[in-house]
Amino acid sequence: MKMIFSVLKKNWLSVGIALLLMLGSNVFQLLMPDIQADMINNGIARESRDYLMEKGLHWLLLNLANLAIGLLSSFFTAKVSIDFGKELRRRTFVKTELLNQCDVETIGIPSLITRGTNDINRIQNMVLAFLRSIISAPIMLVAGSIMAFITNPRLSTVIIILIPVVGIGAFVVSKTVMPMFKRVQKSTDALNKILREKLSGIRVIRAFNRTKHEDERFREANHSLTALSLRINRLMALLNPISSVLVFFLIAILVSIAVSQIEALDAVRDREQLLNTMGDLTKFIMYLMIVVTALIQAVEMFFDIPRAMVSAKRINEILNMESLIREPEQPAALPEARESVKRGLIAFEAVSFTYPGATEPILRELSFEAKPGEVTAVIGGTGSGKSTLVNLIPRFYDVSDGRILIDGVDVRDIHTSTLHNKIGFIPQKAFLFSGTVLDNLRFGREDASEEEVWEALRIAQAADFVEKLPLGLHDMIAQSGKNLSGGQKQRLAIARAIVRKSDIYVFDDSFSALDYTTDARLRHALKTAMKDAAMVIVAQRIGTILRADQILVLDGGRLVGKGTHTELLQNCPTYREIALSQLPEEELAI
Repeated sequence: MKMIFSVLKKNWLSVGIALLLMLGSNVFQLLMPDIQADMINNGIARESRDYLMEKGLHWLLLNLANLAIGLLSSFFTAKVSIDFGKELRRRTFVKTELLNQCDVETIGIPSLITRGTNDINRIQNMVLAFLRSIISAPIMLVAGSIMAFITNPRLSTVIIILIPVVGIGAFVVSKTVMPMFKRVQKSTDALNKILREKLSGIRVIRAFNRTKHEDERFREANHSLTALSLRINRLMALLNPISSVLVFFLIAILVSIAVSQIEALDAVRDREQLLNTMGDLTKFIMYLMIVVTALIQAVEMFFDIPRAMVSAKRINEILNMESLIREPEQPAALPEARESVKRGLIAFEAVSFTYPGATEPILRELSFEAKPGEVTAVIGGTGSGKSTLVNLIPRFYDVSDGRILIDGVDVRDIHTSTLHNKIGFIPQKAFLFSGTVLDNLRFGREDASEEEVWEALRIAQAADFVEKLPLGLHDMIAQSGKNLSGGQKQRLAIARAIVRKSDIYVFDDSFSALDYTTDARLRHALKTAMKDAAMVIVAQRIGTILRADQILVLDGGRLVGKGTHTELLQNCPTYREIALSQLPEEELAI
């Protein structure tokens, strides 16, 4: 609730106007029963056409004013709730961007999507209902009850019966459905996860003829969510019919009592008193309906608020999450280039890393240097920790033990924006955004000229295929680059990093989709164009790293070899085993 009120403070003027308009609307609604009763008691009793016309005009004007005020009130309440949803989505999105990879994996991407859409929409709808009822329901409930009691104290006892009965029923239903709300949101997360997997892996599913299996998974998750939602709605739907039956049953009793009074008056032909009784009865029933309407609004809020609170807790879990990657209170400045400390020098000092929740470290006491102007390659078997190692350099994760230095400064003491500006990172899976080729290449540096972009494309061996596109740099790329081949996406991702002109380049197995000829040309171009930068390359193919200045061999998270290709062939059995598994011995000599 604190989060809700903090956001509403920013729209205090609209909130105030909406509440004042609702207050005016409530006053008009409370005046209408008295006017209608007066028309019966005085206009019809006296058979005064002019009086009826006058009061009828008053009644019409009140209704028109109430309609205008209601429309304005709806406009302002809708504006406040929409602005609230917009602000909450912004806060959630910004916070999500600040989360590190571990945080994202803890919550899960499908759940983050559900929370950023479904949960926020639910809270937004609750805010709308809350603003419409916070003034209206209490005033109409209290004022309507008082006016009904003034009109007829004897008949007003039904209100004393009605309110507790409906309140107890709402409490019982709420206690039953509250635990279900949490299950509904978790079921929605599960459904989104299956749907996301199905759409992302559609080609794999079709290739293995698993469409029916995936359809069954989706059907089960969908059926589970539907059954749970129907159960909640049925329980909640019971309350309104029961309340309505109770209300009309009480009204029937009231009418029967009034009929006996009217028959007694009719027997003595007391016309004026008869009409007064009918007018008062009409007024009482209208006040009773006002009380019932307010009671139903209160009951709906009784359900809406707990349901929205479940969603609010899920949003707060994101907003209040303490990221494992914390910005330094006093960020250290990176030194300028000089003889003693070169720009782009990476140093690992006894670095170990354990994923949150894991029992064993994935990396153990790694110590090495990656120097500017040199290529440092990382190789090892599957699961040896290669990608984890390079993810530590831009501080996507924080080391568990030891430290990583960039130009002699611990990366934990550098502001992440400064650190990331220094590093050109090409991930294992090349990701492109929907937009033009030029938009993607300028992603890390918006002021890059087209000449610089073409130069980066030539280095990345991507200029040839970009030139052949119908619109060249201005040709559109589909979401995730689905209209390009794997090799084309990798080369564009490499070019995007080159455009940024960084001191450090990290390639996380970024050449895997390239043929050997393109791979060789690309590595030669990088070595020539980036001669002053430090390059760290994770590779699976020995051919990619044969001429690296330094090769790091990982096995089980440990550094079991370090040196050039020739040195490792002689001194590192693990490296020699990997090399011989890919190339014949006569081709390993360089």
